[in-house]
Amino acid sequence: MKDKFERHKQPWTAAEIDKLHTLARKGMALKAIARALTRSEESVKARAKQDGLSIAKLR
Repeated sequence: MKDKFERHKQPWTAAEIDKLHTLARKGMALKAIARALTRSEESVKARAKQDGLSIAKLR
């Protein structure tokens, strides 16, 4: 698996934010959300915190 993220420091699109909110509401784990959005776990965590979302750690 590739650990390098090509999208480093790229701005979030409205569609990505909507998908993040949807997946977080469904109770998906952080790792799964990061993979679905092709973003790092740290990036997803930071955006979720900024938007006031809670995300499951690992399942």
